[in-house]
Amino acid sequence: MNPATAHACQALMRATEAERSGHLRDMFAADAQRFEHLSVSWNDWLLDYSKQRVSAQTMARLHGLWQTADVPGWIARMRAGDAINHSEGRAALHIALRQPAHMGPIMHAGSDVMPAVLGELEKMQRFAAAIHGRHWRGATGEPISDIVNIGIGGSDLGPRMATQALAAFRHPELKVHYVANLDGADLATVLAALQPRTTLFIVASKTFTTQETMQNAASARHWLVQALGEIAVARHFVAVSTNLVEVARFGIDPENAFTFWDWVGGRYSLWSAIGLPLALAVGCDNFRQLLAGAHAMDEHFFSAPAEKNLPRLLALLEIWNTNFLGAGNRALLPYSQSLGLLPRYLQQLEMESNGKQVDRQGLQLDCATAPILWGEAGTNGQHAFYQLIHQGGRLVPCEFIVCKQPDFALPGHHEKLLANCFAQSEALMRGRTLAETTAELAASGMAAEQVALLAPYRSFPGNQPSTTLLLPRLDPFTLGALLALYEHKVFVESVIWDINPFDQWGVEYGKQLASRLLPVIAGTAPGEHLDSSTAGLVAACRGH
Repeated sequence: MNPATAHACQALMRATEAERSGHLRDMFAADAQRFEHLSVSWNDWLLDYSKQRVSAQTMARLHGLWQTADVPGWIARMRAGDAINHSEGRAALHIALRQPAHMGPIMHAGSDVMPAVLGELEKMQRFAAAIHGRHWRGATGEPISDIVNIGIGGSDLGPRMATQALAAFRHPELKVHYVANLDGADLATVLAALQPRTTLFIVASKTFTTQETMQNAASARHWLVQALGEIAVARHFVAVSTNLVEVARFGIDPENAFTFWDWVGGRYSLWSAIGLPLALAVGCDNFRQLLAGAHAMDEHFFSAPAEKNLPRLLALLEIWNTNFLGAGNRALLPYSQSLGLLPRYLQQLEMESNGKQVDRQGLQLDCATAPILWGEAGTNGQHAFYQLIHQGGRLVPCEFIVCKQPDFALPGHHEKLLANCFAQSEALMRGRTLAETTAELAASGMAAEQVALLAPYRSFPGNQPSTTLLLPRLDPFTLGALLALYEHKVFVESVIWDINPFDQWGVEYGKQLASRLLPVIAGTAPGEHLDSSTAGLVAACRGH
């Protein structure tokens, strides 16, 4: 943190010392209007943070960090195309990817980026129309029935998560598959169910050199060529990349290469041509609705007042839980099977962005940053790890996401889903005291000695903070707004913590070591430079 923000946090810590030890059930008892005071509505959304361990006074103090850290100034720099990713000398203009044409220019390095952005979107729409209209044919003249996206990280997680989330909107005659892992089992199991003559591959790699992606692409190419010959590559592969030389060398017509720009970070790239498999899965009209939802959240973030600003509120609550209550983790609990991949997606967005140990000046941080994010779709998670949240003795702030209306309306399901979601947040907040448990068991007719034995096991401390985000329904517009909400939350946190959320040098370091190890494992280079553990592991694998 910069000195001014650190000083403000220290003052806030002193001012809230007594409040931080309070219990949520007492906070609710003391304020009959607590829900009204600590909940916000937007576009038929409801954000209820009344079960967080904060008061209105604490929230007012937390809002002071917004100005102290100069978040408005950083927002202005982002929107102006400044190189706020200072360690790589890049802008972070993913907001341009969802801005409508009528909104005017967005400048970067003296040029308006919007013509190129809109042009690429039109190219995606033409391509999707050719696939959906069965005009694009494979090498044998048959239409495409299956799309396989080959990417990793942001080139995989974003479109994969969104394709599952929008399953209710999928094109009825097209199946979209995703391959990311370097482990051959990932690609092999996908290919086993496909026919080469009706399969189209999308190779998504900005540089067209990403090791995992290019190995999977090479194996997919070999599978196709074995069946249909070399000439088939141009009809069964397209690319999302900026390296047209490598694209052409692979055998893909550069006309069938979609591009994005260095001011689009990987984990912010769903809105670009990286979203091509999603556009094919749900149609370009729905993809444009996804962009529209994200843009609506952009405008909300840029203009909504403090007490109504959803990204700002979520960021300040996380800073409160992390830096003032000492929580080292957060559970993301979507009560939606369609959002089952959202925890994984947000793991990358949040922990890769803000999992940093030095500030923007290169100095060691003196505060914790991104908490460990984990979670699972409800109600499955209730039968896995909720026991630990309820009685494990750890502080676990929870974030529930649920929709008022189901995306698949099977009778009798959604009411039970809502009941479970709301009951869990109530139980985590309220808990059940030993006295309450004892009285309840005694009232059931249980013998006194059994009551004394069992009551401690059936008591719960409660006081676990949670937020509930209630959405109207899961459609493309809502999903776009939801993802943009978290992007802006991450940005606000990064400014207050004074870190760069747009680089990922820890990821790059692992890649460098892997490249150095590969020839050693292959037996084409000596391994004298290796530590004894790594050398021993390599030696144990030789011959297998």
